[in-house]
Amino acid sequence: MIKDKYTIERRYIDKRQNVRPGSRLVSGTPGFLVAHDTGNPGATADKHFEYFQGLVNRSASAQVFIDDKKILEIIPTGTGTDPAEKAWHVLYNVTADNEKYGDDANDIALGVELCYGGKIDFPEAYKRFVWYLAYCCDKWGLNPLTHIPSHKQLDPTRKSDIDQALKTADKTLKDLLYDVAKEMQQEPVVIVAPTAVQLPANVAQTLIDEYVSPAWFAARQAGDSAGTLHLHNLANNLRMAARIPLQPGSSAPFTQLPKSNVQELVFRWLSPGWTAAKVKGDKTAMAYYNNTANHLRRAAGMPTE
Repeated sequence: MIKDKYTIERRYIDKRQNVRPGSRLVSGTPGFLVAHDTGNPGATADKHFEYFQGLVNRSASAQVFIDDKKILEIIPTGTGTDPAEKAWHVLYNVTADNEKYGDDANDIALGVELCYGGKIDFPEAYKRFVWYLAYCCDKWGLNPLTHIPSHKQLDPTRKSDIDQALKTADKTLKDLLYDVAKEMQQEPVVIVAPTAVQLPANVAQTLIDEYVSPAWFAARQAGDSAGTLHLHNLANNLRMAARIPLQPGSSAPFTQLPKSNVQELVFRWLSPGWTAAKVKGDKTAMAYYNNTANHLRRAAGMPTE
């Protein structure tokens, strides 16, 4: 899966028995994930951090809150360097979690909360929620189809989450689980840089004759020793990219053209030539300048335009 698709922000609430007891999950790493929604439409992840940071009159919490802007862990989950800790997100006196997973959700599972409603962009929040669940399943070898119960499934007589939030977007728990599975199957896009290819000898020689050599003579007449040396090296780089021997009878292995040379040749000479041809409506000349620039780009292993 794409493991760097989103950033996980970790900003932990203070340790207090009623919200963050500070004890580790007895399972070490999470054994399953409970899909919650906040039941608090319009409240963001940051607002829930503030709420639980200040909560004093009851025991409740969850490890993660996700909205359309961020994935916020307010209690360690084990995705970072801190080991996973308990949160109070499912009542101990319900038995569905024990029957299905062999222990209490608070002791072996993460509570992951979806923020929704109000000004929260649900599709963006949902994408982050799906990715985070997929990331956790991938990290700990969990099957999303069997290891992500909803809060409603664990406490059906009292709770309706995460179904109530999903319903606002005409989604079901089944949709969520399949979307998580699909997210786990996504592969990162690998961009392979083009391989540098030899510059045609006639292109190299034309560039030297029409642009580089006249500029070299002008620099020499002006007493510009640095300029003459640079242009001399530029001409030789073109020759080596085209496998033109620098000395008669010498070998001429291909040498990739420096990208800085391509940029100079294009912006100093070819681009102005193309612009002038465009003003004249000379499509043949425009094609010539464009093709020449692309020959240079290929010789430097750059993408063509």
